[in-house]
Amino acid sequence: MNWERIEGNWKQLTGKAKENWGKLTDDDMDVVAGRRDQLAGKIQERYGIAKDEAEEQVNSWERSATDDWFR
Repeated sequence: MNWERIEGNWKQLTGKAKENWGKLTDDDMDVVAGRRDQLAGKIQERYGIAKDEAEEQVNSWERSATDDWFR
């Protein structure tokens, strides 16, 4: 899955993101608005983890995305 597809369908995928990162709020999702760097930053902030760890979590989530997410 490529990030452009995730970004373009962000409103649909906020639920999937919140399933993965339950500490993220609806306001966080609005701020992120599909931007990868913003998502990593919010994860880092909410979970108190290092930037590298947040980036790896986003990478893993992106790799797990399937076409089923967009139906």
